[in-house]
Amino acid sequence: MSARQVAFLAAGLIALHLAVRSWLAWTGGFYWDDLILIGRSGQWPLLSRELLLYDHDGHFMPGAFALAWFATHFAPLNWAVPALTLVLGQALAAAAVLRVLYLMLGMQPILVPPLAFYLFVPLTLPSFAWWSAGLNSLPLQIGLAWVTGDAIMLCRTGCRRYAVTGTLVAALALACFEKAVLVAPVACALVALLYRVDGDARPLRTAVARGRALWLPLAAVTALWAVAYCSVTETRPSVPSFAEAAELAHRATSLGVAPALVGGPLVWERWPPAPPWATPPVALIVLGWIVAAAAVVWSLRARRRTGAVWLLLLGYLALSEASMIVVRTGPDTAAELAQTLRYVADSAVVLTLGWAVIARAPRREPPRRAASHRLRAAAAAGVAAFVVCSLVSTATFAQRWREDPTPAYLATARASLAAHRDAPILDHPVAVHILLPVAHPHNLASHVFGPLADRPEFARHTEVLRVLDDSGRLVRAEVTGTRWLGQGPVPGCGHRVGNTPARLPLGEPLMDWEWAVRLNYYAATDGEVELGLDGSADTVVVPVRAGLHTVFVRLLGAGEAVRLRVRTPGLALCVGDGQVGVVVPTDLPQA
Repeated sequence: MSARQVAFLAAGLIALHLAVRSWLAWTGGFYWDDLILIGRSGQWPLLSRELLLYDHDGHFMPGAFALAWFATHFAPLNWAVPALTLVLGQALAAAAVLRVLYLMLGMQPILVPPLAFYLFVPLTLPSFAWWSAGLNSLPLQIGLAWVTGDAIMLCRTGCRRYAVTGTLVAALALACFEKAVLVAPVACALVALLYRVDGDARPLRTAVARGRALWLPLAAVTALWAVAYCSVTETRPSVPSFAEAAELAHRATSLGVAPALVGGPLVWERWPPAPPWATPPVALIVLGWIVAAAAVVWSLRARRRTGAVWLLLLGYLALSEASMIVVRTGPDTAAELAQTLRYVADSAVVLTLGWAVIARAPRREPPRRAASHRLRAAAAAGVAAFVVCSLVSTATFAQRWREDPTPAYLATARASLAAHRDAPILDHPVAVHILLPVAHPHNLASHVFGPLADRPEFARHTEVLRVLDDSGRLVRAEVTGTRWLGQGPVPGCGHRVGNTPARLPLGEPLMDWEWAVRLNYYAATDGEVELGLDGSADTVVVPVRAGLHTVFVRLLGAGEAVRLRVRTPGLALCVGDGQVGVVVPTDLPQA
């Protein structure tokens, strides 16, 4: 096969890869952390500490937040923009991997198998389909491939521009994902391994000396980043038990990486709102381990100086799994977390480049002509089988991924909010299958839908009580009777509020929470009153209208009574029976 034919084949594989990933992206939608990124992007300016330096569950990712900010402000809650960013990011990653494979192997047929592996291996599927995960993973994949390519070119040519571009790409990767601290060590190790398989007596010294113009600025950038990371994030490392660590490592390796080596897992399971996780059949797990063992034995027997390559690959996988175990282990951690593959997605790049180094290594014995033809035919059949199996895994993953209720909920809510802009709504959590209460305050409707322009105002008081139900419809609502204001001591008036503040007892204390008050009142004139719970400093200024009316007010805090004070001189107010509780839908759709 000529170099031109190999180039066309590589281009065709990338085109197929991007077509499949585009389909996966465009048929997806927002999920979980995506809404947190959108909410913060709608709350804060681009160049603000609150946005760029936010500690997102232990992640320091100003670059990802900046991309989310632009997407949100360009088209809020419009999936087309995030889908486009995912596809463009994947295209850049594929181009970076093709470039470094070309630098390692040339445009020869041996380039095709590792390229096909990276393009179609299901390891990268979950982190690609989930926008917030893709904003972390794709820059890291680009960084690993591109910086390694720049390091190779710098060591070969001595041209300093490769040091500049390599440093910039690594810095951008660090801005999106803290795991990019591994970009420089991996690039240096791969260059050293290339020198080793090429027969250099001191490969590491050669790689360090010739690439010094890149390694030194990379070390400086990483040090500056480490200072920022430590000053911004509150690290949450844990010390898992041996049984917990072993279980997570087993699931990540045997149920994740091993079957992916042969195109698995084929089968995915999901319990919304959790993301899909790999559940491969036992036969595929066994086949994956057999293939991995056979690859190790074959490379050690057929290629010279390849043992160190396997140490790099195993070390990178071990670091990826160890970081997952240390950072994510906790009392509420499900073991299936390791099977989501997000924490080993970038290993696809390292496995691909390690494969290329082994392919570059000299043979121990020249192959016989007949054996060479059989080997090429077997390799072609193996690549084709891997691609087909991987495409099946992609299709089954997409089926599970589309089970997410978030896109339908958001679409219904957007339409319903746009159709009812006549009155403000009290802030309230979105449905629990969209964001659990653990995400508070990012699970509030004002955070999720705040970036939208076509919606009612989110306020602390309203005369028309509405909430979004579990399907996203804006429906009438009521306040539960957790506590009652009572009829009051003044006959025909209830609680009289005038020149002096009034205290409306609740009978029993309320815990510290977000409460809603149904205030039934009669006002002599228009004016303003101030409400709050007596156990909290939080207060709300509420306009009242002359006559008999009802207003619903959102109060924060705890207490045994509602404090009520008139702010308008001469205003007299009578407050009747009412309740304090939480807002629940009445299941009556709006007219």
